[in-house]
Amino acid sequence: MDLSSIYTELIMEHSQSQHNKRRLEHADHRERGHNPSCGDEITLEIKLRGEVIEDAAFTGTGCAISQASTSMMIDLIKGKTKDEAMKLVETFLGMIKKEITDEEELEKLEDAIVLQNISNMPARVKCAVLAWHTLKEMFRE
Repeated sequence: MDLSSIYTELIMEHSQSQHNKRRLEHADHRERGHNPSCGDEITLEIKLRGEVIEDAAFTGTGCAISQASTSMMIDLIKGKTKDEAMKLVETFLGMIKKEITDEEELEKLEDAIVLQNISNMPARVKCAVLAWHTLKEMFRE
């Protein structure tokens, strides 16, 4: 299986999956993210136990890339502290900007690494980073 097929398969799997797309009862934090250039819109909800992200979910609509990226991010941050999640956000955004290319560092992104080449499609970058910027805004001090 070539990289293009893996990319397409993971995007479709995450965008169609409903395991993270739901309302989160008793969320501690809720943040809306919107991409006015294409209409993608999400509401990200987080439940904390102390500083640890106990659960996360989202609702909203958008293209396959925005929905998949949001689902991938949620899978990645569950069980992490807020600080660990923010480091993953910075790694993801650095990957998209091609500022972080170290494979060992990028492996921390797990499935989300398949979005690495999205920067070659400038019109889709905002779709891929929507959830990550929304989480960053949520935890901004």
